[in-house]
Amino acid sequence: MKKTLYFLTCFAFLLLWSSCRKDFNFSPSNGNLSFSKDTVYLDTVFTNIGSSTYNLKVYNKSNEAISISTVKLALGEDSEYRLNVDGIAGKSFENVEILAKDSMYIFIETTIDINNLPNLDNEFLYNDKIEFDAGSNLQSVELVTLVKDAVFIYPDKDNTTGVVETLTIDIGGQQIETDIQGRYLEPEELTFTNQKPYVIYGYAAVPNNQTLNIEAGARVHFHANSGLLVAEGASLQVNGANSTDQEVLENQVIFEGDRLEPDFADVPGQWGTIWLLDGSINNTINYATIKNASVGILSEGNPAEVTNKLTITNSQIYNASNFGVLGRNTSIEANNLVINNTGQTSFAGTLGGKYNLTHCTIANYWSNSFRQYPALLLNNFQEAEDATYLADLTEANFNNCIIYGNDNPEFIIDEIEDASVVFNFKFTNCLARFNDSGNSFTGANYDFEDTSKYENMIFNQDPDFRDSSANDLIIGEDSAANNQGNTTFSSQVPFDILGVNRTASPDLGAYQHITFE
Repeated sequence: MKKTLYFLTCFAFLLLWSSCRKDFNFSPSNGNLSFSKDTVYLDTVFTNIGSSTYNLKVYNKSNEAISISTVKLALGEDSEYRLNVDGIAGKSFENVEILAKDSMYIFIETTIDINNLPNLDNEFLYNDKIEFDAGSNLQSVELVTLVKDAVFIYPDKDNTTGVVETLTIDIGGQQIETDIQGRYLEPEELTFTNQKPYVIYGYAAVPNNQTLNIEAGARVHFHANSGLLVAEGASLQVNGANSTDQEVLENQVIFEGDRLEPDFADVPGQWGTIWLLDGSINNTINYATIKNASVGILSEGNPAEVTNKLTITNSQIYNASNFGVLGRNTSIEANNLVINNTGQTSFAGTLGGKYNLTHCTIANYWSNSFRQYPALLLNNFQEAEDATYLADLTEANFNNCIIYGNDNPEFIIDEIEDASVVFNFKFTNCLARFNDSGNSFTGANYDFEDTSKYENMIFNQDPDFRDSSANDLIIGEDSAANNQGNTTFSSQVPFDILGVNRTASPDLGAYQHITFE
């Protein structure tokens, strides 16, 4: 009985309250709206690629609920922008209501075909505005987008089945069908210029016995799960040059994702890899920046070539979600190479091979999550489900290098000892982080008194990087690497990555030190 009386009392109270509440009365807007910004910059987009979704917040700071007679794009239905107001998509809206002291979101997107624009330059600044009300109450917010033209490379798609073209790879004369989406480049596509950026969907493959030449200043952008693949007998020649503006890097070749918004500038794992297949030859990369990949460079096979399978110079690789450089029983020469911020290992020479790195900075200051691997890893094996494969590490020489990071230790020498394979490595005049406080790393490979393996080493002293979190690994005047280089090796690489002469008093790593401002 008491419960029944309580329920009836509550019901009566609610009924009385609702009968006393006034209905919302919406007054016409009087032009006193406020906005979270007066211009919405939708950053840079490639032609025919949709932008991210941006938002504008509209405030009614008055004490009355209002109705906005119209909210519309100034260019109307011809506008390249799209709006969403209160969950409704369109380009024009009527009687949009906002309660007193309340606000609403407008979401904005665009997909622009540069060929539909009046100016056919490679770049075009596209403008429109969102207009609120009309007449004396008219208010507006500007919309601005920079549109870039590009050369698009993508695999064919069957319009009937929706199946996307995949690659067939020739390995040792045998045709191997793969599920890698992509296609081989046509002869007229084998030179990438700096006239327009390139946007690649899937894997752009260099055909057997052909060479892809990439000119200084070229910009190569990859969609998700995309990359370059260099087939058997094929070559990649990246011909960048030193730049006068180290922010713009106007002469470098830059490989990165196809999302141009600032929020994506340093996001790892946006695309796949530059994949040098077993049998590809004479690959050279000079003055390149490779960023935000899953694996910056994957080089496989050809460990005994007289000419190294890959020669990489004056280049930087950073923000790879897995490896900066992953070598599998391959041969790599690197001079003035900088690697930083990788989810696993910055430089991994696995399953043996041949590696010669001089004046390189191999660092890892990955901060997104815990990592299990060091900045540098060498091993002579690969494990499969039913077997472990061994191969010769014929040589792995690190000369005048810095090997450092925010973990410890930052290099691991992982050997399966077997009389059938050789395992040769040597560090000469290197600054490295290795502090084995728990005595976890023992054996001949960690005998730092053995001058056949370690010579003139500096351990656990500050390299004094200018800003490792921003991938700026220039060293300062307080660096333990200063003037510590072996002149025999500096004479082989007489200029640092910025073109500074190092022969008189070489510092370790890819940079000669400077005085920080």
